[in-house]
Amino acid sequence: MTPATPAPRSRRERPAKPALSHAGIVGAAVRIMRAEGLQRVTMRRLATELDTGPASLYVYFGNTAELHAAILEEYLGAVDLSPAKAPAAPQDDWRERLVQVLASYTGVLFEHPSLARSALVARPTGANYLALVEAVLGLLDEGGVPPGQAAWGVDVLLQLATAAAAEQATRSETDSAEEEHDALVGALRGASADAYPHIAAVGDELFSGNPQQRLGWMFRVVVNGALTTPR
Repeated sequence: MTPATPAPRSRRERPAKPALSHAGIVGAAVRIMRAEGLQRVTMRRLATELDTGPASLYVYFGNTAELHAAILEEYLGAVDLSPAKAPAAPQDDWRERLVQVLASYTGVLFEHPSLARSALVARPTGANYLALVEAVLGLLDEGGVPPGQAAWGVDVLLQLATAAAAEQATRSETDSAEEEHDALVGALRGASADAYPHIAAVGDELFSGNPQQRLGWMFRVVVNGALTTPR
C-alpha cells in the first residue's frame, strides 16, 4: 500500500516569528560574539540567526559599526561605578576612586579581546556609556578639575583605558608574545651604557611593577595633568 502523502502545512499554522526589536537584535549579536567572535557579528550572519533579511536590521542599525557599538554598550553595564556613587570616606582620595572605575572599565574590555579592539572606534550612545562618562566627570569635579579640562580629560582617560585593554588583549592572543617580551627585555638590559646611558641608568625600573600598578599610574598621570594643565 502506498503511504498517504502528508497534506501540505499552511503557512498560517506555523508559529509566528518573534517581532524584531533593538534589545532582541543586540541579544542575538551578543550570543554570536560569545560563540563565534565579534568578527562574525555581521548583518548577514545576524539576519540568519534571527531568520530575517539583512535589510530589516538596517531599520535599527545603520551599519556593522553601530551594531558593535551596541554590543559594547551592553557590556558596559558590568563596569563597577560604585566608587563614584558611594559617599567618600575622609581617607578616600578621589583619584584612587577614579582609578578604580577606569580599571573596572579596562577589565570588562580585557575579558573580551575582540570587543576591546572594536572599542577603539565604536561609539556607544546608551545609558551605560553615559553613566560611565558621568561617573568620571563627577569624580574629576570632586577633585576640583575645571569643567573645560575635565571635558577633555574624560576623553583622554577613556581612550587610554581602551587602548591599554586592546593592546593587552591582542598580546594575550599572540602565541609569540612571551618570546617577544623576553627579547625586548634582553635588548634593553644588554644596551651599552656608553651608547645608551639613559637606558642603562634606569635599568630594571623599565620592567618594574605589575600591569595593574602601571595602568593605575598612567591614569594618575592623566588625571594630574588634567588638574594642572589649562586649555
